[in-house]
Amino acid sequence: MKKFMLTSMVGLTIFVLSGCLYPTERMSQNQVPYKDQVASVQTAVDQFKEESGGLLPIKTKDMGTPIYQKYPIDFTKIVPRYMQDAPGNSYESGGIFAYVLVDAETKPTVKLLDLRMADTIQDVNVHLNIYRQNHKGYVPFKDVIAPGVFSINYKKLNMKEPPVVTSPYTGNSLSLIVNGQGDVFVDYRPDLYDAIQKHKSSYKPGEDIRKLLVENSDFVPAYSLPYTVNDKNEPIFFKK
Repeated sequence: MKKFMLTSMVGLTIFVLSGCLYPTERMSQNQVPYKDQVASVQTAVDQFKEESGGLLPIKTKDMGTPIYQKYPIDFTKIVPRYMQDAPGNSYESGGIFAYVLVDAETKPTVKLLDLRMADTIQDVNVHLNIYRQNHKGYVPFKDVIAPGVFSINYKKLNMKEPPVVTSPYTGNSLSLIVNGQGDVFVDYRPDLYDAIQKHKSSYKPGEDIRKLLVENSDFVPAYSLPYTVNDKNEPIFFKK
C-alpha cells in the first residue's frame, strides 16, 4: 500500500514538473490558436534547423513519450535570435498551448497541443490514485470498449458527473478512457469519424488514422491512443 502511494505521488510530481499544467491566470488572447503565431514559430524552427546543421530546437524527452508529446519546442533556443518572444498563447508566455513538432525526422512541422486537457486528466488521476490506494491497486473499470480499453466507473471515484474535455477540432465534448494499466486518455473517435466523413478519407485497417486530424488542423490529438479503421471505414482503437 505504501509503495503504491509513493509511486502515485512520484507520478503526479513528474506530471506537474513536466510542464503539462499551465498557469491558472491568463488573458483571453492567450487562449486563441492564431495561425500567424504558428507560422512565425515554423519560420523560426526552419531557420534554426538550417543554421544548426539539421538540429531541432526541442526539449529532450524520454523515448517512451507518446509521439504527439515527444517533440516540444524549446523557445530558449529560438528566442530572441529567430523570434522576439514566445507566442502569447504558448505555455511559456502564460497561454494554454504547447508548441510541438510532428514529423520531426522527415518534415518538422509546428503544431499546437491544448494543455487544458491536462487539468481534467490530472483531476481524474487524483481520484484514480486515491481509489487504487484503497483497493489494492485495482482500476474501477466500467465497460469494455475495445481489447485493453475501458470506460471509467466514476461513481466508484465519487465523481458526480463524468468529466469531459473540449475537442480542439470541433469544440465538442470528448470522453476519457483508460487502458488496462489505468492510464487515462482522451477518446477521439467522434472527431475521427467526423474527419473521415468530411475529408472523404479512406484508410486501410492497421493504419494509424490520427494523422488525419494532424494534417487538417493546427492541433495534435494529445493524450490519445492509436486508432485505425474497420472494414466499414469507421474509427476503432488500434492495438499495435
